[in-house]
Amino acid sequence: MSGERHEAPAHLPASLILVGAGKMGGAMLEGWLADGLPGASVTVIDPQPAPAMAALCATHGIALNPADPGEPEALVLAIKPQGLEAAGPALASLAGPGTLVVSVLAGKTIANLKDRLPRARAVVRAMPNLPASIRRGATGAAASPETGEDQRRTAHALLAGIGLVEWLDSEELIDAVTAVSGSGPAYVFLMAEALAAAGVSAGLPPDVAARLARQTVAGAGELLGQSPEEPATLRRNVTSPGGTTAAALEVLMAEEGLNPLMREAVAAARRRAGELAG
Repeated sequence: MSGERHEAPAHLPASLILVGAGKMGGAMLEGWLADGLPGASVTVIDPQPAPAMAALCATHGIALNPADPGEPEALVLAIKPQGLEAAGPALASLAGPGTLVVSVLAGKTIANLKDRLPRARAVVRAMPNLPASIRRGATGAAASPETGEDQRRTAHALLAGIGLVEWLDSEELIDAVTAVSGSGPAYVFLMAEALAAAGVSAGLPPDVAARLARQTVAGAGELLGQSPEEPATLRRNVTSPGGTTAAALEVLMAEEGLNPLMREAVAAARRRAGELAG
């Protein structure tokens, strides 16, 4: 990189270093390239890149593990959270006072990141989720007070490469984001499991029940994603008074049904996120 600048789409940085090119980092990189970020403006640092990542870098002219990457306009941290301690000294040399730092490290606070990157000022902490791997993610983000509006727009453009971005007024809300969207895909997968198991109990062959449940959850999710209607409206649209769906919803929406169970589950995840932060 060495100070060389390349034309990038609006709000994407002219120079960027991605640290960690695993599933999440790789998904972000593919999103940026799809959005028009020139490969020549990107450096990837990963001590053990997968063959597919090495090939992607070679194809797009992305520098991979150069000896002296310099200080970029944006530094994106996508390593495993437990690797931050060991990587801290090396990362500190990359984040200058003008560098925007975007972290997707679960549980690592802005204060924790600043401790490891003492010269950094503009730090954005983000919590994406698993569907980011197919550019259908949901990300909550919070910025340090020193983050300028232009840097915030840059962070938004980088995170939008993997899906929806919601900005939070307080970093304290990241734990709630973790509990809702960060862990949320597992709740949906469990729904598919439970629906399939219920189908077996109702007499369906296990393989048939599994396929029907999987496609029902996937199809409903796709419909929800494409429709402008609220979830409650979509639910009402498929619920005929006195019909089969209404009978099932009487159970799920009972006083001890799905709503209080989901509140309890999200509260438990939020508490645990707070315990793990640091």
